[in-house]
Amino acid sequence: MIKLVGVSKVYANKIKVLDSVNLAIKPGEFVSIVGQSGAGKTTLVRLLTGEERANSGQVFIGDWDITRLSKREVPFLRRQIGVIFQDFKLLPKKTLEENVAFALEVSGGTRKKINKIVPNVLKIVGLEDKGRRYPNEVSGGEQQRAAIARALVHQPKILLADEPTGNLDAINANEIIDLLLRINKFGTTVVLVTHNKEIVNRLNKRVISMDHGRVSSDQERGKYFL
Repeated sequence: MIKLVGVSKVYANKIKVLDSVNLAIKPGEFVSIVGQSGAGKTTLVRLLTGEERANSGQVFIGDWDITRLSKREVPFLRRQIGVIFQDFKLLPKKTLEENVAFALEVSGGTRKKINKIVPNVLKIVGLEDKGRRYPNEVSGGEQQRAAIARALVHQPKILLADEPTGNLDAINANEIIDLLLRINKFGTTVVLVTHNKEIVNRLNKRVISMDHGRVSSDQERGKYFL
């Protein structure tokens, strides 16, 4: 499903943030990517979404080599990959329901499709009774649930979660992780990028550790030792 072969990324200041990275993630896996700030985790996410391009190597999503992706193809890629961020990125003047619907509207979804999908994804994340509230009227955990619902509208095969619990307390953080585990059970590949040792160690799933732009360890049932 996801494969990186000899991937390096160097920014204009000549700092190498990824250095000959090789890794493979199978369909349906739940993988945590961990490491200190500057280890290259977020750059890896940006490569997978087409936001950044590798200087060398290949990045595959399925059989698709996205290192040669054209600008026209980027929106199609992003419909295959749901992305969740630390800061939610919800539009404050739209309700939770409207935020989720907006992801379909910008990709040309019909009103019939929107009216069918939005209630379903809100139910999956446990917000079926709060869709008409605005982001400032719900908790941080509920805002992140809405962000997850928005990421699910295109039924992505891959869900990238970049520090999704960074702004949440321990209770809400654990609820978000439990939700990601449920989504993973539906068959969605989940890639969790996090600094949270407690969450990673509780998961007892595959852990890829990064250090100075390289994969320093890859454990099938791992812990966060950094």
